[in-house]
Amino acid sequence: MIRLITGGVRSGKSQFAESAASQLGEGILYVATGVALDGEMEERINFHRQRRPSTWGLLEEPRNLPDVLQQEVGKWDAWLIDDLATWVANHVMGLPEESLKNHRCSIEKKMLTQVEELLGCCQDSDVVLVTNEVGLGGVSMNRLGRLFQDLLGQVNQRIAQEADQVWMVVSGIPVLIKGGR
Repeated sequence: MIRLITGGVRSGKSQFAESAASQLGEGILYVATGVALDGEMEERINFHRQRRPSTWGLLEEPRNLPDVLQQEVGKWDAWLIDDLATWVANHVMGLPEESLKNHRCSIEKKMLTQVEELLGCCQDSDVVLVTNEVGLGGVSMNRLGRLFQDLLGQVNQRIAQEADQVWMVVSGIPVLIKGGR
C-alpha cells in the first residue's frame, strides 16, 4: 500500500507519517532525503532523528532513491520516505545553470523517469511518502524556483495517482483526500 502525505512546511505531516508508519510493523526503514548544508538544516534533521524510534532503520539518500530502495525490497515491514520535496530539490540544486536554461524538457523527463522507478520499487511494499504541497503558494520569481515548483507538482500528481491513500495535513490535522481508512 502506498500512502502519500502532503502539506505545508511545519504542518505536522512528518509526525503524522511517523505515526502511520509505526502502525505498519516494527521493521520500519526511515529514508531521509535531507542533506545538512547549514546549521539550521542540521537542527531539523536532528529534530526528526530524536522523534523517531531507535529501532527503526535509517537510510540517508539525497538523490538515488530508486537504486537504493531496490536493494531494500522485502527486508522491512514498511518504508517511510521523508521527503519528496527535498529529493526533488536535491536534483534541481545539482544542475548546472546552463541546463536550467536550455534543457528543461530533458530535466523533467529524467525526474519523471526516476518517479516511475520509485513507484516500481514501492509496488510490493508498504510505503509512506511525505511531500510538500507546492500548489497553494505563489509562482516563484526565479527560474530555479519555478523549475522546482513545476517538477514537484508533477511528482506529487504522479505519485498521488498511484497512491492507495493521499492525506493532506493542515495545521496538524490530517485530512484524507483519497482512499479509505
